[in-house]
Amino acid sequence: MKHTGMWIILSGALLVFTTAHSATPQSKDLSFDLLKASAVPTREFAPGDRPNVLFIIVDDLNLALGAYNQSNLRPHYAGAITPNIDQLAGQGVRFEHAFVQTPLCNPSRASLLSGLRPTTLDVYDGATWPRQKIGDDLRMLPEHFNDHGYFTARVGKIGHNRYEHAISWDFSGFAASREPSLLLHFPGYLPGHDLSEVRDNTWTKESAQGMSRAQVLAATGRPSGLPLSWRATHESPRMTPDGTTANRIVQLMAQNRDRPFFIAAGFHKPHQPWVGPAAFFDKHPLDRIKLPPTATGDTDDIPAPAAEITADDTAHTEQQHRQAIAAYHAMVTMIDTYVGQLLDALDELSLSNSTIVIFTSDHGFHLGEHGGMWRKRSQFDESIRVPLIVRLPEATNAGSAAKGLVELVDLYPTLVELSGLPQPDHVLEGSSFGPLLKTPNRDWKTAAFAESKREGYHGRTLRTPTHRYTEWAPLEGNGRTLTELYDLVKDPSEFHNLAGTPQYATLAALLSERLNAGWQEALPR
Repeated sequence: MKHTGMWIILSGALLVFTTAHSATPQSKDLSFDLLKASAVPTREFAPGDRPNVLFIIVDDLNLALGAYNQSNLRPHYAGAITPNIDQLAGQGVRFEHAFVQTPLCNPSRASLLSGLRPTTLDVYDGATWPRQKIGDDLRMLPEHFNDHGYFTARVGKIGHNRYEHAISWDFSGFAASREPSLLLHFPGYLPGHDLSEVRDNTWTKESAQGMSRAQVLAATGRPSGLPLSWRATHESPRMTPDGTTANRIVQLMAQNRDRPFFIAAGFHKPHQPWVGPAAFFDKHPLDRIKLPPTATGDTDDIPAPAAEITADDTAHTEQQHRQAIAAYHAMVTMIDTYVGQLLDALDELSLSNSTIVIFTSDHGFHLGEHGGMWRKRSQFDESIRVPLIVRLPEATNAGSAAKGLVELVDLYPTLVELSGLPQPDHVLEGSSFGPLLKTPNRDWKTAAFAESKREGYHGRTLRTPTHRYTEWAPLEGNGRTLTELYDLVKDPSEFHNLAGTPQYATLAALLSERLNAGWQEALPR
């Protein structure tokens, strides 16, 4: 006989149940029956009542999802196994062209949670207090819901780790840490074992003791920005940091289903390092992994601040780069499992017909494109374009794809409209895409806007349905503004920068004018 421990957190207490059973695992999770038995009654929900909101945001997720089928353009996206996210897309509306306002965690999250753009917030990096310009009184998205009778809660990364307290919630919790010295999860720790096919370059004989974030950065000479790093572990999926987030979110829904709620699940993966159970790595063997397509001279015409290719990234072998992509896919598949757990819980708790489900990411992620770019912070589509799926309680236009341009700054006004709440006191700088949920094939914005400050430049992007135009202006001095222009119809991978080409001078001037006219001139008419 084997003994297996089952655990559940009820009302904040950790209860452990030990059952004896044969070597054949039980198919039913008995702890969930206990959770349902202790749950509060489900509120009566009728048309016109205020819906619940389950807000799921994933860190560093590009379009490597089955529902987005980008493999014809980006074959290295193929292979990530995402049945639960694909199912959600089949039940909701999938936005094909959703863009962040800044491709970096803190500024992107500050923007979508405030409904304001980076210029208004003056937040462009990970070290700036999100409220440093807007002050403490402005009501962030969940706070506005709380002001109007909603129970609000978050578990995991919704703000930016160290700045989670910039937003007030009825309940606010962190994922549990896998790092022995820490109670709460912050990305960076590398366990002392690795079951992947190929190890990364952080692995040394000292690595068997585990490596903190500081040790990882010191070993590579990086001041910030984790090196390519992964570990396939012996962990149970439920006991990873994101697994604890999913568990706690289910409990919060059970404990608060008698009133309207806004509950946010913030998953850390696929943020680096790519650490998770070996079972997810096993689903992505290296012989099935493709490297990103390349084009001769691709990097020759990219302005210096527009790209970042680091020596420690290029020091990895081709097989290691394949393993890096496989590890990224493994983390996406792991997160898909947790999304499935949340969707199943909505059904089991009789909440699916009263809950709006939002699924998105704070920005995309490079996987070696454009001569070896990894991570984010560029203005290429791999960095600024994100998945966005919205499922309404009435399953409006289930399985539809909206091709109109939307921005994450639009989430605040959209959720306010869908939930029947009054507008907040501050003027929102996005626009509700509610009409696209009703008519997904209608025309919408003429452009989306994104920006970054990096390498001594301020990069500002105009992304239209057919082109991407970017200006990189020096932050100091009177240096030359550097430009990018890509024809996304003929060159969807953005291999050929047409800025400075005489035959495109008129188009570049027109797009520059539109960029500088600002987002107000691109709104739906």
